[in-house]
Amino acid sequence: MTFTQRAVTGAVLLGVAVAGLTALPTAATTTGVQWADCKPEGKDDPAEVRGSQCATLRLPVDWRDPAGATFELAIARRTAKVPSERVGVLVFGPGGPGDSGVDRIKTGIDRFSTDLQDRFDIVSFDPRGVARSNPVRCSAELLNKQPSPIIKSAAEFTSTISYNRQLATDCREHTGPLYDHIDTWQTVRDVDAVRRALGESTISFHGSSYGTLLGAQYAETYPHRVRAMVLESVSDHSSSTTRDFLDDQAAAGQDSFDEFVKWCDATTTCALHGRDIHALWADLLAKSPDPFTLSFSVFRALYEPKWSALAEMLKAGGTPPKPVQTGVAPYPLAVFCQDWNLPVRSYREYEGHLQRLARNNQDLRYPGQLMAVSICLGSPLANNPQHLLKVRGLKTPVLLANAIHDPATGYAWAQSVERQLGRYGVLLTYEGWGHGSYSKSPCMQSTIDDYLIARDVPERGSSCAAVQPAG
Repeated sequence: MTFTQRAVTGAVLLGVAVAGLTALPTAATTTGVQWADCKPEGKDDPAEVRGSQCATLRLPVDWRDPAGATFELAIARRTAKVPSERVGVLVFGPGGPGDSGVDRIKTGIDRFSTDLQDRFDIVSFDPRGVARSNPVRCSAELLNKQPSPIIKSAAEFTSTISYNRQLATDCREHTGPLYDHIDTWQTVRDVDAVRRALGESTISFHGSSYGTLLGAQYAETYPHRVRAMVLESVSDHSSSTTRDFLDDQAAAGQDSFDEFVKWCDATTTCALHGRDIHALWADLLAKSPDPFTLSFSVFRALYEPKWSALAEMLKAGGTPPKPVQTGVAPYPLAVFCQDWNLPVRSYREYEGHLQRLARNNQDLRYPGQLMAVSICLGSPLANNPQHLLKVRGLKTPVLLANAIHDPATGYAWAQSVERQLGRYGVLLTYEGWGHGSYSKSPCMQSTIDDYLIARDVPERGSSCAAVQPAG
């Protein structure tokens, strides 16, 4: 059985961060930036793009060999709208994996408040292996054959390993040498190369989702270069076992599904009001030819969350598979296998994970991040494996921000990272729902803005009240 690769590319959220290491030699090509006005691409609205500037930096493919092969990292910025009140540079770490930071600057700058746009040069980038930065590319025909993470036999387990190795060979051929160097350890050094090229002694950083992995590891490696740092929807890269990783992910998804059911039971306008949603969902899963993709579509609907739309989707029987890709297609999920060691030694062990997840999670027994395990079966050890954070010497504590009911980066992950950071971390709690919290309430936005602009650190235990989702 296969599932549609396009339905899941760039949407799974995992955790990353490796122990701080000594900075490597600086490549001579990283100094200076030649900015030019960004150009509209595809369906871009020229009016939205206006005011953004784009550039590229030629950086080492492998920072362990800075004099070796190079690639071009795409970057973009918008300068502070009130230069007299400029605080400095705010670097945005995009999520996904697979999100484009260049697009965020060009057409998605409204994600940042007016105050931040007035006071900061806001800079972002397409991470190595993504979009305009030497993207990982693979045969679309092969990607369309990707096995389902719901592996049902020893034969399927073996064939999944064979497929993964075939795909890695194919992606390496289509991508070039960067393919084996897309881990977050490398991207941390890309970010510091951007800082140097901008001529800044320190940067402020706002990482979202997968970008929190990058931020945490940057704080470990270059603590003296951090002016302020926000990690929003926090990933915890300390899970030492595959079991812990999967259990954490499934629990977060199930919690958000339970919140959806509570809302629908209490809301007469919900399309499934008065229905037994658990029974309806069990029936849809049982009848679906592709239960993982069906589960993933529900998982994604819980991000905003879009409860009304989710109810309508379930009432209609779920969502059809996405169209298949053709030619050569991007594959940003490859980074997981370089950032995580999530071994499963046998089909019997894999089956045990599936059975445990089903016992413990009534509805979302197939978390989206199950794919992070299945696509890495048979892979070499990760370049950038899990570890406990070791951050020392920050001038300002890292501000963590997380919703209590986050389907992708559960609240327990944010609490764990706060404990690891100790006096170098403070958790701001959003008492509501969804993946991402900065734009969920005026309280969250103003508290984060005050921290970034004035380094006004909220008291430990601070929280913002929930705001009912719009739909």
